[in-house]
Amino acid sequence: MRLTVTTFITLDGVYQAPGGPGEDEEGGFQHGGWSFPYADADFGAAMVGWFSHADAFLLGRKTYDIFASHWPKVTDSSDPIASRLNALPKYVVSRGQPLLDWENSRLVTGDVPAEYRLLVYPVLLGTGKRLFPDGDIGAALRLVDSKPTGTGVQIMVYEPAGPLQYGSFA
Repeated sequence: MRLTVTTFITLDGVYQAPGGPGEDEEGGFQHGGWSFPYADADFGAAMVGWFSHADAFLLGRKTYDIFASHWPKVTDSSDPIASRLNALPKYVVSRGQPLLDWENSRLVTGDVPAEYRLLVYPVLLGTGKRLFPDGDIGAALRLVDSKPTGTGVQIMVYEPAGPLQYGSFA
């Protein structure tokens, strides 16, 4: 199966707490909910489309905890997001031994290669957890799809393209 990482990210690389205030205040982060003003019909259609094609979900432990506190309570079988999240397998990547009590949840350890699906928001936060922090090992990516939403969010899909290549214009 193809593994896709879907991440909400700002122009300056922050992915922390897109969903709402109080979601993740680690490090004194006070910008929770920064993605909400950009949710529109294009965004909704993209999410419903992705969820309708998913066979399973891979979640980091913190995202799992956030989702597990909300989505099992949404029991409307016609909800295109909740119905998929609640029914399909959920694989949780964690260094620890978290309690995985949401139905169909399993622990995954080790590195997980992926295709990146980035929703890049026209926002600069200046602080917060970054998707690719300083010191990460570089890699080349190839753009395989892109589409803007009506609110200016850029939905981009990248796949790994091997190691970084270097050269010179000189």
